[in-house]
Amino acid sequence: MATTQPAYSSAVNTSAENTAVSSSVLTESSSDRFTDRLWAETQALRESIDSLEFLRRLGDGTLPLDAFRTYIEQDKLYLEGYSQALSLVAAHAPNPQAAGFWSNSASTAATVESSLHDGLLTGGILPAESSRLEHSQACLGYVSYLIATAATAPYAVSAAAVLPCFWIYAEVGRDLAASAREVLDADPTHPYAQWVSTYDAPEFHESVAKARELVDAAADAATEADREAMSEAFRIASRFELMFWDSALHPQPWPAS
Repeated sequence: MATTQPAYSSAVNTSAENTAVSSSVLTESSSDRFTDRLWAETQALRESIDSLEFLRRLGDGTLPLDAFRTYIEQDKLYLEGYSQALSLVAAHAPNPQAAGFWSNSASTAATVESSLHDGLLTGGILPAESSRLEHSQACLGYVSYLIATAATAPYAVSAAAVLPCFWIYAEVGRDLAASAREVLDADPTHPYAQWVSTYDAPEFHESVAKARELVDAAADAATEADREAMSEAFRIASRFELMFWDSALHPQPWPAS
């Protein structure tokens, strides 16, 4: 996921439940859950994400404003495509509960999240847009892959493909938010630290936990061939997470552009 503001909430829990959910989402388990297998298989990718210069500078407040604007612009474009992919996952869901969760997540990405991004882009804090907005190579590749997978692959595979945007973001967001709060303590007027400081909101971790439950349930009902395809989809989406974040600070222009 590219990183998004935490608003994929599917239910309201007590604070104690939220704490338990957050702990379970962000702590690797020795259980035999299929999603734990996905997490373990992508460890090297996740370590590469954690070490990105972009994420370090986003958290410590030293990311240049033009790079932050690029990130927000691309995240807005990503959310438009991601909401389409989530809607397709919802359409193929095996039961109303799963369909409702994916559909609600799609709606949030398309409306609430997009509005928040628009507000940041037009609020006068960031540099003005310097050129026509278009998808970066990483962004277009990511959303195209997710939409194609959600449209053509079995439900279990498409659910696994959209999971990294929930889960990896939750892990990364926890550390980013902690760093951003330190930045705010030193400079309450920092132009984007307040935005980043919300990246570990409890309701987002609740949604990550629900998404994991749905992917685990889909894996339980899937064939072995589909489970292998789920692993591949999760791995590919995780690669795109890495590429998306890195491209905000190290853009790759389109050929002959």
